[in-house]
Amino acid sequence: QVQLVESGGGLVQAGGSLRLSCTSSELTFSGYAMGWFRQGRGKEREFVAAISRSGSSTYYADSVKGRFTASRDDAKNTAYLQMNSLKPEDTAVYYCAAGYGSFYYTKTESREYNYWGQGTQVTVSS
Repeated sequence: QVQLVESGGGLVQAGGSLRLSCTSSELTFSGYAMGWFRQGRGKEREFVAAISRSGSSTYYADSVKGRFTASRDDAKNTAYLQMNSLKPEDTAVYYCAAGYGSFYYTKTESREYNYWGQGTQVTVSS
């Protein structure tokens, strides 16, 4: 079974930064668009950020635009989510996902992704 593994979550004060990583030993990321989603307690899973297979296109939810940056290093088979200026409302479990797709386009819907990680907790204290 294909698994994605996230890391880098933790507890940080408001205004701080974290960098999440996502990797897999079964999946070769160069063939997939990558995305990040999050789910707060009692909330539905929501889209956060996406990056195309080429890495040339990114897309962000309005709530994180200008603060979060998605990137990828296919040589390391790793996707990243750099999170700056964190706010308490960013507290959630963050998931990475991989989806088949064209080279240049991003995916913003969870149903467009084929593989998911188990999630990593991000907690931002005020």
